Amino acid sequence: MAVRGGVRLEIAVQDLAGAAIARQAGADRVELCVALGATGGLTPSLGLVKQCAGAGLPLGVQVLVRPRGGDFIYNEEERVLQLEDARLAIRAGAAGIVTGGLDRQGGLDEGFMARMAQLVRTESSAEGRRVDLTCHRAFDVVGDRSAALETLIDLGYDRVLTSGGASAVPRGLDQLDALTRQAAGRIQIMAGGGLKPAGIKDAVAAGVDAVHMSARRMVASSGGPGGGGDEAQVERTDPGQVRAAVAALAAALALG
Repeated sequence: MAVRGGVRLEIAVQDLAGAAIARQAGADRVELCVALGATGGLTPSLGLVKQCAGAGLPLGVQVLVRPRGGDFIYNEEERVLQLEDARLAIRAGAAGIVTGGLDRQGGLDEGFMARMAQLVRTESSAEGRRVDLTCHRAFDVVGDRSAALETLIDLGYDRVLTSGGASAVPRGLDQLDALTRQAAGRIQIMAGGGLKPAGIKDAVAAGVDAVHMSARRMVASSGGPGGGGDEAQVERTDPGQVRAAVAALAAALALG
């Protein structure tokens, strides 16, 4: 398994403070979402997109577009909502859109994914700047990931976030290696899902183009009876974990 140079580090964040921490620690970009721990991530507000777009990340802010938790099989109203959310996020300064949808047969919802790709191309042209397009971990639920990868390439997607179909990246390294070989530079493979700094070396050795971490910690935040209870907790980006990830990636690349 050959190590590539230029592997990017993406941190999933949920607020401006998280984006600032990621930038200060040396991450390349962030994926912005809300309700990450509770749902796996949902679409952030436009105000939050605008704030984080100005945080100075080298490769900007990738905005997750996902209207609800649960499965990735959407009705037409949910598809239309996501297309509009993506349009507005780009106009608010998003450097990229992170999306995904499945059909009832266990494959990608190709119609929806094509509509999203066309929207991003149209908005990129209107904004006069390049906007990335990433397929999120709905990809890991697909029955035939090899075929799905070719579909994403044909549709013009820039990257796919995946654990190789496993519950976490360390368990999916063989599949990640196979996906990077199949991709052969036609689409970026980004390893994410249960990834910790200690696992970055092995992910890089699988040949991936990027690694993705949430780097979260829980912080007590009493909301009282109207705000989640006296023992409520909120998720915050942990500077120590981000710094450890940056160091682990640099060390892994130095080995190559």
